Amino acid sequence: MKNIRYFVILIIIIAAGVLLARRFYEQNVLTQIIARLEASSRVAQVLVVGVNYNEEFKKNFTTIKFLEYDTKGKPLTPKYFTFPGNIIQFQSLVVRFDDRFVAAGDRLRGKSVYLFWKVFCLDGASTKEFPITYLEEVPGGYQVSSKPAFFENHFWRQFWHYAFDQQAAARAGIKNVQIEAPGVVFIPGYLYTINIEHDGGLRIDTTPLADILKGETIPK
Repeated sequence: MKNIRYFVILIIIIAAGVLLARRFYEQNVLTQIIARLEASSRVAQVLVVGVNYNEEFKKNFTTIKFLEYDTKGKPLTPKYFTFPGNIIQFQSLVVRFDDRFVAAGDRLRGKSVYLFWKVFCLDGASTKEFPITYLEEVPGGYQVSSKPAFFENHFWRQFWHYAFDQQAAARAGIKNVQIEAPGVVFIPGYLYTINIEHDGGLRIDTTPLADILKGETIPK
């Protein structure tokens, strides 16, 4: 009987240790998520890497390279998109929380969440659209670990649920969800820098490439 009692106590101690470890891990992940939300803007750069005439469609197709940076300024894996045209628009998603949370400095809801969502080219029935961030996934730049575990994935699934469910959003203290989608004419020889400001504004700045880079293929 005495041995059984010691065994039960041991099980309780182990279970308590596991719970404490899990709580510590979740707090650590949450702290890192919050740190990423504190950045004042999101930035990406775009370069036209190919313009090819398509005989079947009788038009030029434009291929762009999209390079997003995380909240610490570190580049993410580049993405390539090809469109039947060169008037290309980038869509951002900004989620703001109620002013009371911002004023109170709420750890999680004191900052807006803003991310690159989609890129598209309007062309009637031939309109082409690509997701940059998929629904329910951990947005690029906010990811804490290379392979998000259960807690991180759960956090962002809840975020997407709140972002697109009006009643759930109200209960979570979300003030509004804003979508912006400006675009420009993308042509070779220019570097396009996209900024999402914390207030939700999306801006595309155009800068000519340095003369020394024109006509050159840069080795990896």
